[in-house]
Amino acid sequence: MPKGVMWRQDDLFRNFVGFAVPEVRRGLPRYELLDRSEKGPGFVGLSACPFMHGTGWFSQMLLLALGGSSVALLGRSLNVGEVLSTIEREKVNNLVIVGDAFAKPILRALDASPGQWDISSLRLVSSSGVMLSASSKEGLLAHNPRITIVDVFSSSEAVGMGQSVTDADAKTQTANFRLGDDALVIGENGELVAPGSGEIGRVAVGGFQPVGYYKDAAKTAATFITFKGRRYSCPGDFAQVELDGSLTFLGRGSICINTGGEKVFPEEVEEILKCHPSVADAVVVGVRDEKFGEAITAVVQLVPSGSVEESALILHVKARLASYKAPKHIIFVESTGRAANGKLDYTRTKAFAEHHLDAQAREPG
Repeated sequence: MPKGVMWRQDDLFRNFVGFAVPEVRRGLPRYELLDRSEKGPGFVGLSACPFMHGTGWFSQMLLLALGGSSVALLGRSLNVGEVLSTIEREKVNNLVIVGDAFAKPILRALDASPGQWDISSLRLVSSSGVMLSASSKEGLLAHNPRITIVDVFSSSEAVGMGQSVTDADAKTQTANFRLGDDALVIGENGELVAPGSGEIGRVAVGGFQPVGYYKDAAKTAATFITFKGRRYSCPGDFAQVELDGSLTFLGRGSICINTGGEKVFPEEVEEILKCHPSVADAVVVGVRDEKFGEAITAVVQLVPSGSVEESALILHVKARLASYKAPKHIIFVESTGRAANGKLDYTRTKAFAEHHLDAQAREPG
């Protein structure tokens, strides 16, 4: 079942147009400000991800609210050739993707066939929902230095947690965001996380947020909290606040791995694995283990004709992260099984990994 997030129309509209007219997100409705701000046709937009996913639907509603137009793809799954040909044919200005799950296949096509597609019309590439690596941002800029890349840290039930903006003059790190105007990070002690403290907390965002989840009072009560007299959406994303006030996203708490008493967020390890030139995609899960409680296990999809040894990939991670975060096992697969919206099913992947390792242990010799 989908999450079934319930929004009031006015709250949704405020979030859409608030990106262009911040005043609309504060105080009484002032939609006349929008009339004065938009003097002509807006951007031509294209969502490479499905409209059933929040990233695709929200982005196109925002575009239409600001006087733009939306180009729809005909295919029901990601077809990079169709995406790039549509950008060229329709002179698309704003491309919407879901992190590296979309960026990396697009970059592979552009790198393999330089000059085949004209993407000079692009001015904005926006992403949300899945991590977008610094290397992917640099790759996109190499093909069109005039674009601005906006990596949005939001979800269907929590809009405005943070964002990072990258262009030819301003580089950003992976999973590092400017904290949203109405967002904060709450530590385990129920107080705000101090910048530079190294403490991990849950990201919460106030302002105009959803009513709750459809027919799920328990989940609504757990996610929509009251902090110091204000209502916040707090869906379970964990982060640290750096000394400069920026946000380093660690991952969703529900998929955090406890290995030998240490907490490891899968996204952090996945990002390092995907930086290896032979790796197309990776999913990291914790499988049951007598010694560690959970053993970090990576399910890895290689690029076409790619080849790398398990030991080399483990050393690749250890060279960039603490050794306890490196996978104990690596399982190579033809596909990680991402959905059309770029999302992963961690529960299914964990069950697959445990079954695979159990079968492997039973093999003679």
